[in-house]
Amino acid sequence: MDFKPILPFEPISTNEWPVGTHFTSQIKWDGVRMLLYFDGSTTKLINRRTNDRTLQYPELTNPQAFCSANSVILDGEIIAISDGKPSFYQIMKRDSARKSSTVTRAMQQVPITYMVFDILYLNGDWLIHLSLKERQAILESIMKPNHQVQLVTNHDDMEALFTIVKQHELEGIVIKDLTSSYVINGKDKRWLKKKIFKDLYAVVSGVTYRGKIVNSLLLGLYDDQGLLWYIGHAGTGKLTVKDWQHVTEIVQSMTTLERPFINEPERSKEAVWITPQLVVKVSYMEWTHNKTLRHPSIQSFIHIDSQVCTFNQN
Repeated sequence: MDFKPILPFEPISTNEWPVGTHFTSQIKWDGVRMLLYFDGSTTKLINRRTNDRTLQYPELTNPQAFCSANSVILDGEIIAISDGKPSFYQIMKRDSARKSSTVTRAMQQVPITYMVFDILYLNGDWLIHLSLKERQAILESIMKPNHQVQLVTNHDDMEALFTIVKQHELEGIVIKDLTSSYVINGKDKRWLKKKIFKDLYAVVSGVTYRGKIVNSLLLGLYDDQGLLWYIGHAGTGKLTVKDWQHVTEIVQSMTTLERPFINEPERSKEAVWITPQLVVKVSYMEWTHNKTLRHPSIQSFIHIDSQVCTFNQN
């Protein structure tokens, strides 16, 4: 594989609607961003942090089954459906598998779909200088969608799409300029994301107990000086009873007497401090005036460096 993994083009958060007829909108799927690299013989799946995830998704390692290209780089999102909608919790069961035996079990338990929305390279030529409209036309001409690979559809009425997404309690929408080129390691207002539920990565630096089982996580984010600030606690979300039992076990070796947070959490008296290692994806409604999260909900544990948990994630 001669391709060097790249950092994909990222959308910017917005609360406003862009003006113009050159914008299209797409559903923002609550999955994991993934680029597929195929050089004609070898396939690699690399996430947006350039980590290799080829082992985790063997269903996608034969692109000739769904794409007529001799070589290609595709951009999209891998999702897992639960109760009729994408579940980040379920897709992380696949993404966090690290052994072939674990992947085999996960494949049976969590089917996936690759939602493809862009093409960067085709048959020896880079396409990133072309407009999104041109890239989408090329993408549509070479793709052969099946039950595991689908093309993301465009919607002209972004406000109507947002209303539908909100009714179905999906993550949100992405709004894209059809005239935009693809900027590797870029992030600008030509691609926008408008979310129903906001989310972020937070580091767990304290826990509380009910009886002998952890029942709440104290969450923090780092500022520009590297100081860790308490932003709220969460005991609700998608963690199962088994997950909470697992958390209870692993935090035993992380306890510390010193409070990791620069500010004092509201549950300090009952908290047990732990070293900042565990990272979770948290959804929330908004920030309060006290700089804490309103209605935080734990979506999943994430295997990334805790230093990613900063205030300037979006």
